[in-house]
Amino acid sequence: MRAVEIVLGAGWAAFWIYWLLAAVGVKRGRTAWGPEMRFRLVIVAVVIALTRVHAFRHHAVNRSTLGYGVGLALFAVGLGFAIWARLHIGRNWGHPMSRKDDPELVTSGPYKLVRHPIYSGILVAGIGTAVALSWLWLVAVALAGVYFIYSATVEERFMTERFPDAYPAYRSTSKMLVPFLL
Repeated sequence: MRAVEIVLGAGWAAFWIYWLLAAVGVKRGRTAWGPEMRFRLVIVAVVIALTRVHAFRHHAVNRSTLGYGVGLALFAVGLGFAIWARLHIGRNWGHPMSRKDDPELVTSGPYKLVRHPIYSGILVAGIGTAVALSWLWLVAVALAGVYFIYSATVEERFMTERFPDAYPAYRSTSKMLVPFLL
């Protein structure tokens, strides 16, 4: 169990360090500071509160090798998918609900499978963490899921405004987060 915790902790830390470094050199943009920012602050406050009361520690329910293996596989596939999407979108990437000054519509690579593959990958990695460590992690995954669906909805509104012909056509050929389903 401890080794799995270390692997997952190191994996998440490496992912977020990469994510911060990859943000250097992206196109300029603006952040929505209205209701979107309040929504972010509520999610952050809930996660901080849950972390402060140690909601995610020492509640392991998957003490089998299979549970650890499946969890680690989902974690790796999820982060791999998010990183592939981040590399594929290149300089067009921005933090959730940001508006780029000169956006491009990317519909190839992982974006051919789903419109928001970064969100999808992070959610799958979170589910993998829950499977490997504790089902209580699904609380964090659910909060992230609500945030990502809200963010995706705001982003899609912006993309429809910027690409009134191309984005609705793209939207009709792909799912938001889960290929063939959602």
